[in-house]
Amino acid sequence: MDDRVYVGNAGKDAALDRGWILGHFKDLDDPRHSEAVEIKWGVHPRGDERVRWVRGEERTALLVLVSGRFRVELPGRSVLLEEQGDYVVWGRGVDHSWYAEEESVVLTVRWPSVPGYAVAESEET
Repeated sequence: MDDRVYVGNAGKDAALDRGWILGHFKDLDDPRHSEAVEIKWGVHPRGDERVRWVRGEERTALLVLVSGRFRVELPGRSVLLEEQGDYVVWGRGVDHSWYAEEESVVLTVRWPSVPGYAVAESEET
């Protein structure tokens, strides 16, 4: 087996690390370790929401709707993702929050993967 290859299931693997499947937080010898990017498979029941806004974001983010209906709140703007493949990108310094209007699955990509940067677990994106 090639130690540089990892084959998995996003839904199963995400359950092991608060949804995150790739980033600086994976072991150095894990092919999913990256200091360049973080990827999350987010499964949200209807009504799930971020308790507090993320403030002072240090990364750029892309959030893609896989299924459901998901709202992303940005300063002065609310973005509704309702068709598979709808997405929103926001840059460094853009505060954000979210709300699952229906049971939703979203794929989040953030970059760079910043060691030591984290919000409290109850606030995770």
